[in-house]
Amino acid sequence: MNPDQYTVVINGKPTGPYSLNELKDLNIGANTFIRKPGMDDYKEAHAIPELRELLGFTYQKTAPQYFAAFDQRLLASVIDHFIIFGFYTLIILTSYIFIEGKDQRIMAFLVPFPVIFLVKLVYGSITEATKSQATIGKKLLNIKVTDLEGSQVSFGVSLVRNFSKILSVIPVFFGYLYSFLNKKNQCWHDIAANTLVIKDRLI
Repeated sequence: MNPDQYTVVINGKPTGPYSLNELKDLNIGANTFIRKPGMDDYKEAHAIPELRELLGFTYQKTAPQYFAAFDQRLLASVIDHFIIFGFYTLIILTSYIFIEGKDQRIMAFLVPFPVIFLVKLVYGSITEATKSQATIGKKLLNIKVTDLEGSQVSFGVSLVRNFSKILSVIPVFFGYLYSFLNKKNQCWHDIAANTLVIKDRLI
């Protein structure tokens, strides 16, 4: 396929391909989704340099409007905690080989339990700053963490985001529920770190 050919989403359906000159005759807006060979996914027209020049759009410093919903984020978190809890349980059960007595075993299971949340903090901070921008749970839900422009975040930003989840938990998880009031579905820890959680696929 010619690298100068563009596929345009019109009325929810990909059409084309079109040449760069042919795009002038289409009713393309700044937020029209367009793709050309070499691109991993569709982008809004304003995010493609040659289309900004051709059609006079201004680059909008926002991620795509396909923000991950609260239920997707919650399910991804549940998956991550389930995986970590599984490893934790396996390690504790293995330790029972060396621990005798019911009370001692119960204590061995409960005392290190807060480690699960520490592991999730470190795991989330590292994985969400990688190229995939997501934990296993987020990958399975096709969502990822980005900055306000839809780009990969640094480890420092990711660490701030994950550590700030304490703000979203206190009081009474309102920081998470705040996402229903925010047009970008941001929780308080997203706002603290200037991050977004978006769907991986645009259409």
